[in-house]
Amino acid sequence: MRKAIAGLLAALALAGPAPGQETTVYPAVVPRAPLRFPADHGAHPAFRTEWWYVTGWLKTPQGEELGFQVTFFRSRPAIDPRNPSKFAPAQILFAHAALSDPKLGRLRHDQRIAREGFGLARASTTDADIIIDDWTFKRGADGRFRARTAGEDFALNLDMAPTQGVLPQGDGGFSRKGPKTGQASYYYSLPHLAVTGSILRDGQRIAVTGQAWLDREWSSTLLDPAATGWDWVGLNLDDGGALTAFQVRDKSGAALWAGGSLRSADGKLTKLSPGDVIFADARRWRSPRSGASYPVEPCLTVRLPGGPRTWRLKPLFDDQELDSRAAGGPVYWEGAVSAPGARGYLELTGYAAPMKL
Repeated sequence: MRKAIAGLLAALALAGPAPGQETTVYPAVVPRAPLRFPADHGAHPAFRTEWWYVTGWLKTPQGEELGFQVTFFRSRPAIDPRNPSKFAPAQILFAHAALSDPKLGRLRHDQRIAREGFGLARASTTDADIIIDDWTFKRGADGRFRARTAGEDFALNLDMAPTQGVLPQGDGGFSRKGPKTGQASYYYSLPHLAVTGSILRDGQRIAVTGQAWLDREWSSTLLDPAATGWDWVGLNLDDGGALTAFQVRDKSGAALWAGGSLRSADGKLTKLSPGDVIFADARRWRSPRSGASYPVEPCLTVRLPGGPRTWRLKPLFDDQELDSRAAGGPVYWEGAVSAPGARGYLELTGYAAPMKL
């Protein structure tokens, strides 16, 4: 469950009017549909929305720690599929990249958006291979994922090598996102990606190493009408385990739905049900720009067969708010966090304003 859907709203804004919406039929997400590779690393253009979402921690040779995210989205707008025009926005591609830089005290961020086609933007259906102008995300023959993005004051040139197998979320990749069965996505993760490469910051190229997490989701449904936002965290555990936890909130702040998974270092996978995930506020930070109050240091408790475990998440720094309103998107918080024995990323949406998907 990611902000990808929210980001895609910005892309859809460029699509213009949608004549013949009643003719658009999106496939349903159904249980027991097997994941197939390498095809499922690639695009699923019949579905409404999709994303390739990488987050992680980086370290420079001098020991400086940074966070990063690279996200590519694909959306199929509700337009008449019989429209023969090459300019019809049959697929919209959108991407953003951000660097969490403690020296700056806020995010360095940029984005790209384009209609698929004309040699400028495409998403392969056979493997991960997405291009938007000069931004790319691709899986090579060696299995490594490579991200290349460049913004106004930073650039990311990162190679990410899997060290573990695919982690199917939910029931074999069928991940519920709401109280109704149809509110679901196909969802898998690749935690503990070994990162090498470089960043460009203020004109200086810096070598980096680190660890990252890839989330892949595609779906045709939106959130439950009662949902106003969500909290999500993905943690690479120092012992080799991987924790995913999320909650979808209603207007009172209560969990409308929750879930996730814990894969232990020995490969044992525990599925988390709504009653197994508890996010509790420990400390909040108020944005001086949006006025939103974010629980940037939550206590996450997960109920497991052997007893509950709790992680108090600490942000790399507080101001990791991302404002995408210039492109028609929302304001939300997404940043690098850590806890004893764990590092990952936390996402907080619907705090500046209810999410309207």
